[in-house]
Amino acid sequence: MAIVVTFKRTKALRMSIVKNGDVHVSAPIGTPRSVVEKFIEENKAWIEKARENTRERQQQRYDFFNQLPLDTREKCDEALEKLKALIPPMVDKYAKLMNVKPNQVYYRATISKWGSCDVKRRNICFSAYLLLLPKWCVEHVVVHELAHLIVPNHGKDFYAVMDRFFPKWKEAKEETKRIAGEMKNEE
Repeated sequence: MAIVVTFKRTKALRMSIVKNGDVHVSAPIGTPRSVVEKFIEENKAWIEKARENTRERQQQRYDFFNQLPLDTREKCDEALEKLKALIPPMVDKYAKLMNVKPNQVYYRATISKWGSCDVKRRNICFSAYLLLLPKWCVEHVVVHELAHLIVPNHGKDFYAVMDRFFPKWKEAKEETKRIAGEMKNEE
């Protein structure tokens, strides 16, 4: 795991741990290298604790996603059948309530996103790994992606749509994060 130092227009030294465990340090332009090295040295305990937390979260995510092996054509076909039984009824229900109509719904084995919406084409993609979540959490993802057909961004209008059609979306999102061991800023 590396330590990456970037000099930029910032007022103070900052440090973060990224998903792979690397340490990213931002330093104000002109900061002497010795000051940066001292900052890193003084924060060694924090770095180790943050890296350990990152490793634990990654292991939890690995364990979670491995509950649904998709390593053979047969397993993929079986997952697809389950998805087709679970998701289209939810899409139909909420599309009618929300007065939207996606052009196409399809599935991929994505672990970085539960779903995505191509607003221009009005296509929605759902992760096969939704099969590992409780039904109400899957429902949250369905409503979330359909809501993008009304509001393409994640602004206040988008969340007003979520509040209207799936009032427990915050709880579902938190439960999904808890179950899957998601790291911050993933959707």
